[in-house]
Amino acid sequence: MSYRRVKALLLAWSGACALLAVTTNANAGGFAVREQSAFGQGSSYAGVAAGGSLSSMFWNPATMTQVPGLQSESVLTGILPYSANTVGAGSTMPLFGVDAGTGNTGNSALVPASYYSWQINPQTWIGLSMNAPFGLSVSFPDNWAGRNYSGDTSLRTYNFTPSLAYKINDTISVGVGVQVQYAKADLATGIPINAAAQLPGLGSLASIEGHGWGYGFTAGITFTPTPTTTIGLGYRSALNQKIKGTLSLPPGLPLPGIGNLFASPYSTPGDISTTIDLPDVVSLGLRQKLSPQWTVMATGEWSNWSRIGTATIYQSNGQPATILAGLGGGAVVLPFQYRDGWFFSVGAEYQWTSNLTVRGGVGFERSPISDDVRTPRLPDNDRTWVSVGASYQYNKKMSFDFAYSHLFVKDTSIDISSTDNPWYNGLIAYNGTVDSHVDIVSVAMHYRWDEPAAPAKQGYFKAK
Repeated sequence: MSYRRVKALLLAWSGACALLAVTTNANAGGFAVREQSAFGQGSSYAGVAAGGSLSSMFWNPATMTQVPGLQSESVLTGILPYSANTVGAGSTMPLFGVDAGTGNTGNSALVPASYYSWQINPQTWIGLSMNAPFGLSVSFPDNWAGRNYSGDTSLRTYNFTPSLAYKINDTISVGVGVQVQYAKADLATGIPINAAAQLPGLGSLASIEGHGWGYGFTAGITFTPTPTTTIGLGYRSALNQKIKGTLSLPPGLPLPGIGNLFASPYSTPGDISTTIDLPDVVSLGLRQKLSPQWTVMATGEWSNWSRIGTATIYQSNGQPATILAGLGGGAVVLPFQYRDGWFFSVGAEYQWTSNLTVRGGVGFERSPISDDVRTPRLPDNDRTWVSVGASYQYNKKMSFDFAYSHLFVKDTSIDISSTDNPWYNGLIAYNGTVDSHVDIVSVAMHYRWDEPAAPAKQGYFKAK
């Protein structure tokens, strides 16, 4: 394959990834998207912060120093979620004939990621990564018992991270980067006026739409005490994602002697703003080579989801936006109130031939969403990862990664019937269960743009 054809293929791939970044599906704790590396996914992300591939820079920018020359990596992941709701006893809406559950509410998604690095001298690398680190895309029928707490929702993020890495010596490398994130959100939900007014066709949906920017940084270090052992520690800072947009309400709900309940002073549609306090993340990875063929890996990761708290929606005058204030409603808030999340995984790689490496891994993730704050919109729960993958070196410049994962999600219950759950609106109760699982397929292409140097002994990392 000629250089020009390869270049055209890579540019087309990158363009397709940009066009396909229209929606993402939360697939790590909360509404984070873990699927940033086909190489890492093949082992359930075991050891990913210690390197092994250019995409490891998402977790730890210091891993760029393992990738010589001028290289790129393009990743495309298909997420196939399943999440179906069954209505339980105690739900209010069945009293009014709205007793339906749902089929699958999770939308399939394509998640792109791209990475670039350039070794400008023997000690220094610069790089750029483009990712979608947070996202959610779910759809619900209008006529179902939990519509007050879950309507169609979309969250899209686009993260750009220029980075710098420096190789202090053969043992220690460090890296830093700057995060610039654009987010777009659209959330619909039922309005808590009374059960009869929630029936389809009566215009009882509120919508919050907005977009904005957030800023942060990344940092990391790799420690290679022996040619067969690499330890990596990476940090992605918290981001305070600013959102500005619009609160939309139905055109009117007039009552004699009271007036339009969807207008001032009861409700305040119009321009709004809020801030979503996204978590910082610490990742620790280990890669240990046991023999010329075998490498074992491990990961431990902490996500500071407890900082998200409750997001209040504000009017342009700085006062909280309201819906049906004094009539069973009040200030518009998003009471996430998550706890910290944890993820652990172990895996292994086997060098099958000089061109083919196979890998696998298992992981466990403790969800940041507890029983006390769960809603059907994001019925996240503890999950177990099982993954397999492979890497194939096509020639001295080009290689490919492939991965498949299945996520077993713990049986999930939802109870929104009292103030124990902060989402409870005081009028409409919902109880139910959710059956969930996820399938993930990922592919990646690596390309080295300069001419590789003659092979040299460099530990167990293979120049791509």
